[in-house]
Amino acid sequence: MIQIVLVIHLLIAVSLVGAVLLQRSEGGGLGIGGSSGGGGGGFMSGRGTANLLTRTTGILAACFFATSLVLAILASGSRQSGSIMDAPIPTIPSAPVSSAPATPQAPLSK
Repeated sequence: MIQIVLVIHLLIAVSLVGAVLLQRSEGGGLGIGGSSGGGGGGFMSGRGTANLLTRTTGILAACFFATSLVLAILASGSRQSGSIMDAPIPTIPSAPVSSAPATPQAPLSK
């Protein structure tokens, strides 16, 4: 279920980016997208197209928000509750330590 919602979420995200990039720049901050010259000003011009793109962007944004919430709810359902402090501390068995040497040495004689 999570994979299906995630794929839908990604498709909506790509569509939302495309819809935002197709909109005409109102401020003209980059100097492109105007109605003159070869900047592609005639491609998406007109009030009807602007209203359609604005409405499409709003719908896609609402769908993106909804799928984000659904993914968060689905992800929180598979989480284990509890604290890390409640878990027992794992112990590593160690070899007994002795003060005697591991191999007997012969006494030094003269």
